[in-house]
Order: sequence, then C-alpha cells, then structure tokens
Amino acid sequence: MSIYQIVIDTNVFVSALKSNQGASYKLLMMLGTSQFETNVSIPLVLEYEEVAKRLIDQIALTENDVDSIIDYVCKVSNHHEIFFLWRPFLKDPDDDMVLELAVTAKCQFIVTHNQKDFLRIDQFGIKAVSPKEFLQEIGAIS
Repeated sequence: MSIYQIVIDTNVFVSALKSNQGASYKLLMMLGTSQFETNVSIPLVLEYEEVAKRLIDQIALTENDVDSIIDYVCKVSNHHEIFFLWRPFLKDPDDDMVLELAVTAKCQFIVTHNQKDFLRIDQFGIKAVSPKEFLQEIGAIS
C-alpha cells in the first residue's frame, strides 16, 4: 500500500503549538517520518503563520520558534500549486483552500478538529478525520 497523503488543517497545527499534550502535538511530532506525508500550498502555509503569530502571547513559543516550526513543516512536506478552484464548495473559503490542496495532492485525509466543516468531501475520495482518528488509522495510537 502507498503511504498516506494528508493535509493538516490550521486548527490542528495551532492546537499542537498551544499544548504538547494530545493527538495534534503527536501528529506534528511525527512529521517527516515514513508513516505519512503532509502536503502544503503557499496559501495554507501563510494561514498557519498568520494564525499562529496572532496567538503568540497565548502560546509558549516566540515568533522565531513559530518560524522555525513552519520552516520544518515546509521542508518535510510535499509542495503544491493550486490551478483549479471549485469555490464555493464549502461554507468557509479557508476550508475550500484546504480541500483544493487535498484534491490536488491526491490525499486520503484532511486532519481537522472541525469535521463538520468538510461535509460532502467524500465525493472526492477524501475523509475528514480528527488527529486522534488519523493516528489510530496509521497505528500510532490505539
């Protein structure tokens, strides 16, 4: 079987920055391993950066720390340009951006805390799952 392709939604990325407990953090710590591949686009990386830096006074990280983490995410992820748009497909344009990336990257999963925001994506062969569900899927937790 081929390796899982995923997109990590911004809410999962930020959850991992806010706490070193839980599935979001574990998922982020597994980036760059052989268990799955992450996929990014310029708009998604910019969203990661914007949201994370907006919360800088609420997290135990500096702006430089956030920049280093984002640099690492970019280093270990597959990069994609999006050439087609179906907008609006979902309620939130930021979610549409995540879906477009997932389709372009031929992902099996969007890892998100807001699964209800990704209704009907199964028609693209993609499932919206929580970090815990994804980690269970790959056998990283029981």
